[in-house]
Amino acid sequence: MHKRKSERQRCARAALQVILLLAVLSGAAVAQGSSSPGSISGHLVDANHNAIPNASIRLSGGASRLATSDISGGFEFHNIVPGRYRITAILSTGQTISEWIDVGSGATTQVALEFHQETTGASGGESSAALSQSMQFADDPHFTIAGIADWTAAGGHGSDASLRTSEALTRETLKLAPDNNSPPVRPCTEGEAALKAAVASQPRSFEAEHCLGLFYLRSRKYADAVRLLETAYSLERSDAENEYALAEACKRAGESAGARKHLENLSAHANAADLHRLAGLLNESLGDPVTAVNEFAQAARMDPSEQNYFAWGSELLYHRAVLQARDVFEQGVRAWPKSARMLTALGVAFFSAALYDDAAGRLCQAAGLEPDNPEPYLFMGRIVLVAPRPLPCVAQKLAEFHRRHPENALADYYFAMALREQQPSADSPAEQQVAELLHEAVTADPRCGEAWLELGNLQARSGNYASAISLYSKAIDAKPDLSEGYYRLGMAFDRTGQSAKAREAFAKHDELRQLQAAEVEQQRREIKQFVISSAGTDTAGKNPRE
Repeated sequence: MHKRKSERQRCARAALQVILLLAVLSGAAVAQGSSSPGSISGHLVDANHNAIPNASIRLSGGASRLATSDISGGFEFHNIVPGRYRITAILSTGQTISEWIDVGSGATTQVALEFHQETTGASGGESSAALSQSMQFADDPHFTIAGIADWTAAGGHGSDASLRTSEALTRETLKLAPDNNSPPVRPCTEGEAALKAAVASQPRSFEAEHCLGLFYLRSRKYADAVRLLETAYSLERSDAENEYALAEACKRAGESAGARKHLENLSAHANAADLHRLAGLLNESLGDPVTAVNEFAQAARMDPSEQNYFAWGSELLYHRAVLQARDVFEQGVRAWPKSARMLTALGVAFFSAALYDDAAGRLCQAAGLEPDNPEPYLFMGRIVLVAPRPLPCVAQKLAEFHRRHPENALADYYFAMALREQQPSADSPAEQQVAELLHEAVTADPRCGEAWLELGNLQARSGNYASAISLYSKAIDAKPDLSEGYYRLGMAFDRTGQSAKAREAFAKHDELRQLQAAEVEQQRREIKQFVISSAGTDTAGKNPRE
């Protein structure tokens, strides 16, 4: 038993990075079921088709691997989990060429990379110009995060309405991030009861403590996860997978010092994308977003996975570097064209840059990829409320959302608003359908204050102020912080000669608006904006509306 333990310790110390990367490969293998590994066989030549030897060849995607082209320009990678990978050739001069390839189960994928004399090109998929631009961004970014700056105030009321929506959608985008837990090398598939029994019967067992700790980490019981993984760490300090899980558990439990200590231990022996991504999360939570975004960028360059692109782009978006976030998410969509979350995030970045048609197009694409996922539709609905004009494809997609989820009050409400934007006049043919949809919304959920408000507006537009007052009151009952409900109620009271009630409603509206404005201002001041350095100039990552 002692000899077996010593051998495992020696192997782990010699190959910590390999262990970490195996975690990613393990997850990919599980996703592929019983798929067998594939291979890559490639050839690197110049513009005259002469072989280029001694070039570095980097494979990234599910894992990172390195090779060197031989005297004939050839290179190979074996035992590759089926999936999509990026392969990059790097000359001693620093020139690079890259393309995406798909490795099939049990197949050998042939790759031919050709360097042009003056420009970076490729022999597959993308055009030379597009790939050159892509590589410039991915391997030699044309922007640098130079620092942070305080919030820069926005413009008028209309601008602020859109800005508040973009900020709210940014917060929702962060929640779409893929799971940050790396797939474990060990199966650890037992349920909680069996895992707890194993710990009880083997009180000094590394495997038992580790597996129960992983279970609690996945279950978001972070304090319990830290306790168990810490015990496992005391038993096997050389086990990289356990220490990585412990660092993540510490971070999520708010134990920043512990998380940093274990990340530093791991980083001293390995340079893996997972470590950079976790370091990014840790530094953001510690109030160091500049270090965080650089860690996320490094993770994406080492392993251009969906998770790493999303983390990088989200960090930029969160700190108002919206154009740079758009660039990263566009790169992510090219790498992961079937990712609805990446398209949704790109749509939010476009919206934050006041590019409304582009935003709508990406959200519609996301909804088309995952028709039963409500997120893209809900994001569409939010932008409908503040966009300056009807947006392409949105009404059609929200109609689909309504058909798929008639029990969802927001599906009814957002579809109604999209129809109203298309035909805004009071006597339009859509007016009756809008009213019916709003009634369906409040029937599905009487707490949908916005739908009650719009029903009141319909009555007010018809001069039916008594009915409007009743509906506005229901809107306020459903949503007491709906400031516009008080304003509309005040207007209706004023039109019916109830001056005292009107003044009371207007006063409540003003009070809520001041409170909400102060809350938004505080949120904005807490989120520092990135200062972007590009072509020798430093600029704050301002909203393009400003």
